[in-house]
Amino acid sequence: MNKHLLKMADLTKDDIFEIFETAEKLKNYNKNKIEHPILKNKILGMIFVKSSTRTRVSFEVGMHQLGGKGLFLSQNDLQLGRGEPIYDTAKVLSRYLDGVMIRTYAQQDVEDFAKYGDIPVINGLTDYAHPCQVLADLMTVKEYKLKEYKSFDNLKLCFIGDGFNMANSLIVGGLTVGMSISVANPKGYEIEQSIKDYGAKFNSRFIFTNNVKEAAKDADILVTDVWYSMGQEDISERKEAFKDYKIDNELMKFAKKDAIVLHCLPAHRDEEISSEVFKQHENVIFDEAENRLHAQKAVMVKLMG
Repeated sequence: MNKHLLKMADLTKDDIFEIFETAEKLKNYNKNKIEHPILKNKILGMIFVKSSTRTRVSFEVGMHQLGGKGLFLSQNDLQLGRGEPIYDTAKVLSRYLDGVMIRTYAQQDVEDFAKYGDIPVINGLTDYAHPCQVLADLMTVKEYKLKEYKSFDNLKLCFIGDGFNMANSLIVGGLTVGMSISVANPKGYEIEQSIKDYGAKFNSRFIFTNNVKEAAKDADILVTDVWYSMGQEDISERKEAFKDYKIDNELMKFAKKDAIVLHCLPAHRDEEISSEVFKQHENVIFDEAENRLHAQKAVMVKLMG
């Protein structure tokens, strides 16, 4: 595994499976209340330009369970918010911390921090990528589907919604482990051309469309995300553009009968997902949320251990 986790393309298939193996061991330790201070006395700086529930709690709890400490740093706590260059911040924090997790807007900020700093950097979310979430998603797919289907190669994952960070990372991560991937975005909110070009390298294993029914056909896993994220202020325009991009009982008819539904949360019921479908699949969705903790702990062990 590389020194950093900045995007899913940083990981090979072997890297992802090694993360799963470690995450499953750590999850079992939690289940059986076995202490595992693998990162004893180590400190992870957690920089939040974008706020979060799951990211903050899962990283902070994860570091505590690993014997270390998570140090919360909002934009208001740092000189970054007052114009200090990333170069200076990265150089200084590298002398205090053992690793940094950053949740922000621009992917370039995360890339620059990794370039200028001397400690591992984990992308907790940018507008371009959400690798920690997708590792949790793939771990959940493994738990729910691989006992029957044996391999990711036998599965199709469908993403319905915005061509944003979740779509980007699911495409790269899903194709890397061997799945077929279909994506449906509304016109004007499509994944960027570089991601389409990446998917095209996998020939028939990748489908991009504006048609939700075409994308959902014979899917084993359906995934969605909110129609508007922090910093996206065109809410009324988005609601109009995305009104047909919803996972509901009607769309579920096009997927396989045993299909599961994932959502990275928070979920806006009766927008991107119907209340009925959310309720039917909430056990999977909350397992997915829990797996953020275990997958991220595995990443921290790999990078900081």
